[in-house]
Amino acid sequence: MGISVVINTYNADLHLDKVLEAVKDFDEILLCDMNSTDKTIQIAKKHNCKIIYHEHTGIVEPARNTTIQAASQEWVLIIDADEIVTPELKEYLYQQISLPNPPDAIRIPRKNYFMGKFMRATYPDYLLRFSRKEVIYWPPFVHAIPHIKGKTITIPAHKKELAFIHLANESVADYIRKINAYSDKEVERRKSKRYTLLDIVIQVNFRFFRQYFLKKGILDGIPGFCNAVLSAYYKFATMAKVYEYQYNKQNNSQVGL
Repeated sequence: MGISVVINTYNADLHLDKVLEAVKDFDEILLCDMNSTDKTIQIAKKHNCKIIYHEHTGIVEPARNTTIQAASQEWVLIIDADEIVTPELKEYLYQQISLPNPPDAIRIPRKNYFMGKFMRATYPDYLLRFSRKEVIYWPPFVHAIPHIKGKTITIPAHKKELAFIHLANESVADYIRKINAYSDKEVERRKSKRYTLLDIVIQVNFRFFRQYFLKKGILDGIPGFCNAVLSAYYKFATMAKVYEYQYNKQNNSQVGL
């Protein structure tokens, strides 16, 4: 009974060497690449990864199921190419699968960084990334949450040594670029939704309030404030683009286009 580490990549050479070094003692490292043009494959070969390929879709989710099912072990740990698995997390996962009646899946917390600072407001940022291979299905949409058949447990937030370490450490420019790219992808998933002006005002403002006050982003100083504003802006951009889609669809149908 072993664990396959599953990674999907596209031009991911920035942190990949550190990420693969951290998981070298797992039973298998399976990397699914979307035709990278940088040093991703070269780094993967250096770490003796099993490498498969998938068409470039712009987001990782459509390739998740293909990669998971290609794993050779009963259990899969899905990570991104900028996430570090701590030694404590590795030990914990192997302990769990050795239990007489282990859970079918585990939610893992993640430590995120922004403008060089750990973000309290985004922790624990739970990710459902560990499961038996046969019980998981990943919807092919951006930021989709996987479906699990079976028992799922959650690592307590106070056990920070078991959290993924997110190496992205985004700048303001990075965040803004992602907002535009990801909100475009969100439209496909939410295009049937109808938003009123009141919906947009309430949800955008609540996103800021939750991030900055309820989740204690206020304790992270100016980076915490900036992060909360950008999080609210992501919500605004998504809702505005969905509204725009609905508006254009309605107008085009009225003029017979």
